[in-house]
Amino acid sequence: MRAAESPRRAQGNNMPWPHITAGYLAVLALIYTALAVNVVRLRNSHRAAFGDADDPALRSAIRAHAHFAEYVPVTTLMVAMLEMSGIAASRVHLLMGALFVSRLAYPAGMYARPMSLQFRIFRIGGMWLTMIVLVSCAVTILLRLWHGA
Repeated sequence: MRAAESPRRAQGNNMPWPHITAGYLAVLALIYTALAVNVVRLRNSHRAAFGDADDPALRSAIRAHAHFAEYVPVTTLMVAMLEMSGIAASRVHLLMGALFVSRLAYPAGMYARPMSLQFRIFRIGGMWLTMIVLVSCAVTILLRLWHGA
């Protein structure tokens, strides 16, 4: 392992700290906050304490927020585990960068007309990219376990 790729250690601890994943996660947390604020804003404007008030914009905002909450935690946890296990920093950046792009794209597609170009590129593309990262992490972890790495 090259010096630039060596895992940083938490102070007073021998466990490597996933500093690359943590940086991306902090940015993703800000995106999550923006998605939540958008839901609250739309709920207030439609006076909808529960549900979506049969409003397509509120429904899209709720789903964009929920999809983020469904996929980002487990994917980020797997990337952090891979980073702590010593995979190359470039792979961590690739995985987290792809997750970041996918999670930015997906909400942009939620507001597009179904099956329009914007919908296909952003919503469907964002979802596929999320799934590719999720499966890639899972397979990499399983292979590392299989090979005892």
